[in-house]
Amino acid sequence: MRSLIKELSDMRAISGSEYRINKEIAQMFMPYADEVRIDALGSVIAVRECGIENAPNVMIEAHCDEIGLIVTDITDEGFLTFGPVGGIDARILPASVVTVHGKRDIEGVIGIKPDYLLEEGKSVKMKDMAIDVGMDAAEVRKIVSIGDGVTLPQSVGDLGKKQFSGKTLDDRASLAAVIEMMRRLKDKQLNVNVYACAHTQEEVGCRGAKVSAFGIMPDMAIAIDVTHGVTPDNSYNAFPVGQGITISLGPNIHPKLSERLIKTADDNHIKYALEVDGGETGTDAWEIQIAGAGIPTALLSIPLKYMHTSVETLAVSDVKALVKLLVNFIEGQEGDTQWLKL
Repeated sequence: MRSLIKELSDMRAISGSEYRINKEIAQMFMPYADEVRIDALGSVIAVRECGIENAPNVMIEAHCDEIGLIVTDITDEGFLTFGPVGGIDARILPASVVTVHGKRDIEGVIGIKPDYLLEEGKSVKMKDMAIDVGMDAAEVRKIVSIGDGVTLPQSVGDLGKKQFSGKTLDDRASLAAVIEMMRRLKDKQLNVNVYACAHTQEEVGCRGAKVSAFGIMPDMAIAIDVTHGVTPDNSYNAFPVGQGITISLGPNIHPKLSERLIKTADDNHIKYALEVDGGETGTDAWEIQIAGAGIPTALLSIPLKYMHTSVETLAVSDVKALVKLLVNFIEGQEGDTQWLKL
């Protein structure tokens, strides 16, 4: 599991440029699916058919994009100005080593004015930062164009014996769980068709999930994402890393589906906590729920420390717990959807 998480974490594709990695992700699904396709927005859809006529369709999804930066200009001195793609925290950027994805990938650093030259109490804003790639403007323009993407540093990897740290664990760790779920289901007799999806552009509006949910119109869907883990500066509305996943409750969640997931977790001794979302969950579940005539939707999340930084940190045991819950839930389906009726 660690090697799969790292492989996915090390891939580089900010929202809108998932074409850089979606063929690799499709290859990961192929040994475990009857069909794998890439839709018009770049989402990967892997289908495992059960062979039973009119069997229910279950969508299990995670998003494959990542937050990052986009080049907005090349200065006369050869520096790159940039803007955000997704909810990136400007506080983490100074002194970062980044990769600029031009005609070829090049490394750069985000340097800022030394602290002792700043006005007292003044912080540096993103608009005042620039990427230095160590070249003059003429050299830079041969490689880099306005609109090119920029990604954050590589994964750290193992952090102690139980945790893993790196970039883009939101949401590639969840995607690792979906791929592992498909591997474990490969030779199992099922009563439902499984649509395993790696969706695009979640970080900028849940667009890939919206499109494929409307196209597939599954009988039920489970979105997989991350939630806030407890850190030294925050324990409010956060969950301990290494103590299991969370199962969401609230208006974005179908109560019968969450009830079945809770029962499955209890029956199989899977650690979990209940997470209450009184409104929008901020995940693909928000768009999947209202696709077409509506889709019963649930949300499972992995507690994650330092979200939207290059050192996102989680416990591998929580990812394994997620896989176990998904596999047991799919195997437990009897081929009808009457139990979903409210």
